[in-house]
This record gives sequence, C-alpha cells and structure tokens, in this order.
Amino acid sequence: MTIYRATVLDTPGELGRPHGLRTDSDCALVVHDGTITARTDIATARREHPADEEIDLREGLLLPGMIDTHVHFPQVRALGGLGMPLLEWLRLRALPEEARLVDTAYAREVAKEFLGGLTTSGTTTAMVFGSHFPQAVDVLFEEAEQTGLRITSGLVVSDRILREDLLLDPAATLEAGRQLARRWHGRGRLRYAVTPRFSLSTTDEMLAAAAELFHEQQAGLAGELWFTSHINENVDEIAQVRELFPDATGYLDTYARHGLVSPRSILAHNVHPQPEELTAIAAAGAAVAHCPTSNSALGSGLFPLREHLDAGVQVALGSDVGAGTGFGILKEGLQAYFMQQLRGPAGIQLGAADLLHLATRSGALALGLADEVGDLSTGKQFDAIWVRPRSGGTLQTVLRHADDAEDTLAKLFALGASADIESVWVGGQEITHHRPTAVGLAPEGAA
Repeated sequence: MTIYRATVLDTPGELGRPHGLRTDSDCALVVHDGTITARTDIATARREHPADEEIDLREGLLLPGMIDTHVHFPQVRALGGLGMPLLEWLRLRALPEEARLVDTAYAREVAKEFLGGLTTSGTTTAMVFGSHFPQAVDVLFEEAEQTGLRITSGLVVSDRILREDLLLDPAATLEAGRQLARRWHGRGRLRYAVTPRFSLSTTDEMLAAAAELFHEQQAGLAGELWFTSHINENVDEIAQVRELFPDATGYLDTYARHGLVSPRSILAHNVHPQPEELTAIAAAGAAVAHCPTSNSALGSGLFPLREHLDAGVQVALGSDVGAGTGFGILKEGLQAYFMQQLRGPAGIQLGAADLLHLATRSGALALGLADEVGDLSTGKQFDAIWVRPRSGGTLQTVLRHADDAEDTLAKLFALGASADIESVWVGGQEITHHRPTAVGLAPEGAA
C-alpha cells in the first residue's frame, strides 16, 4: 500500500450543485493495488498502516485525472491550422495528415506523440477518434496498452465525400471492425467504439453496417461496444447533411434511426441542435462532448450549455485535437467558461467547481466509468494528477494568495498548463517520469 498525503480537490456530486467542490487540505489517500481504500487524515492513515510507504504531495494540488471525451489520434501534427471553418480545415489540414497513417511506421510515431500529449497534459481517460486504417488503429491500441491510459477508440469509417484513400465499403468496414473489437475491446483498460466519421461522409448503408457491429453480441467480448461520431458542429455541414438525408427529421435522426444513440454513445460538438434533438439525446441517455477551443478556432459557434442541461443531456469536455488548440483539458475548461460568458443571459455562470466537474466526473459519467474514476473517493481507482506550479511562475504566485479552495481552483484553470502537471497516475501506476520522492516509512508520532 501507499499513502499519498496532499491537498485534494474533487467534485463527487452533480454538475452545478452548490458547494460542489470537496476539499481536504491535508488528506491521506491510502491506495492498494490501484484502488483508493481509505480517504482519511494522515494520523489515522499512519496508525492503521504503519509499514506503508508515504508520499508527500503537499507542495501542490492533487486532482482526479482529466477525462477527454473527444480527441483525434491522427491529427496531432495538424494542430495550429487557424483561419479556416470546419469543412475547409478538414480538406486542407486534417484529411491529408490522416491519409499518411496508411504507413504503419508513421502511424506508430504519431500514436506515441498522441499518447504522450495526453499523458503530459494530465489526461488519464479518453474517447479517441481513431484512424481510417485498421492497421493504424491496431498501432494505437498497442501503444495505449503500453502507457496504461484508459482509451476507448475504433476504426473511423466513411464511404463518400472524403478523399478516395480514406473510403471503405460497408462490408469491409464491418469485418475490419469486428476483428479490431475482438482483439482489443475489454483488454485491460481498452474498449472499442464504433466510429462513423459523420453523417456527411457516411451513407445509410454504412450507418447500417455500423449499427450491426454496435448491436451484435460477439463471443468473447467483455461488455458491449461504444459509439461516437460528430453532430451539428457547423451550419454548412448541417445543411449538407439535410440534403443527403432528406427524409431525416434532423442530424440526430441520421444516427438514431439506426439505433446508434444510446447510453453508450458520445456525440461530439452539437453546437446547433434542434430542441427536439436535445430531448431525444437525453431520453436515450447519450452524452455530448463539448469542445470549446475547437468551436472557437473554427468559428463553429457558441455552445448552448444551458439548453443541454435544461433538457437533461450529459455534457463533458473534449479537446478535439487537432482542430482544438492542444491536449489540455484545463484550457478547455477555461474556454468553456469564456463561451458561457459571451452568451450573456443565455449562458450559464460556471464556477471553478463546475469546470473541474466538466473536466473529470462529467467525463466519467459520459463514458460509463463513474463507478471507477472521475473523483478521488474511497473505492475508486487512483487516477490522479499532481499539479505543482513551477518555482517563480505566475501560477505559483497567485496560488499563494488564493482566498480559499474555490479561488485556488479558479486560478488553476485560468493559468494552469501542462508544464504545471508534475505527475500522473492511472490505476495507481505512475505513468510520467517525475515520481515524487517518498518520505519513507512514516515514523510513529511524526508530524
């Protein structure tokens, strides 16, 4: 066992709950085989576990691991493509880069860069848009298994509109998806997601094939598969989808009529939903990945968070690398705050606790992992990040003058960056190279 002594901040309740931030200024988390077995004070932890290693993290803040509900594996090297709306950005920046992953060696380089970006930014769990090439998806899962991150991903499928080298026919994608799911779904911390790119690039035949894979019961699979795709991101995209599916009631219906909207579904963006779509998403128990830096960079629009929450839709954060501006979920939280401020009376006044919830527990709820991760309660996996601001930096300065825990957290979202994340744990395994120095066995009666 290991005792982690730290100032611990998390949000175990519901989003928007008054006083939702739980703070323990000198907390002892006792971790055994990756699970938090006790959350108590340091004296009690030492008394009950006198022979256990103790790690002192009081120089910083201990938070739950960040959870990213929408991020693209092949787009790391496409980051920074500013000045273009969605469809132009896809054509000129994203898709040429995605096509390069046909080379397995290239895909492996990108996978390492991608997973490294998640890790150093404090992301411990992610719903990942995979590649259009089955061999590149295998590479992603292989590398993810080595890192220990919790990754849900799958083969991205399309059969129209995109570059020819990214298209497959429905029968081929169904078989490729089956094989990938058999190899990877439920293996350690990995899960498989059925992933049509978006309705714009998928025919009804392709969506039917996706639904067949999503719903079929395969022998040997550990649990049911997941589904993710894009929806209502950009007004031009929505108009084209309407033309391609004239009998659909809306963008959501292109998925829903194939049975693809369920509690195991995450829909990315949804910047321009119809009210009835929000009602249907909530009724299905699906979740929406809000990607604020991407929506801002591409000029897609201001996310209607109030309307989602009023309808009962589960919302979490996504970085949307590479249309977004990086892997940092702290930055996504800050941009989500900005967006709601810009909406004026239509927006929601988000507090620092809300931002932490959106960055952690909301993502765990969206991904069906709330019993395992998302906060640092007893019984949860020890997925955590140690934020330790750099000496002499502005963040360190302002944290010294914070009024209380809520103010501390607000300052962290305003100024925190990947460079301030010193250590990252997944399931009790330290996956960065900055492991804090243990203080050794706690001597009886030590302060």
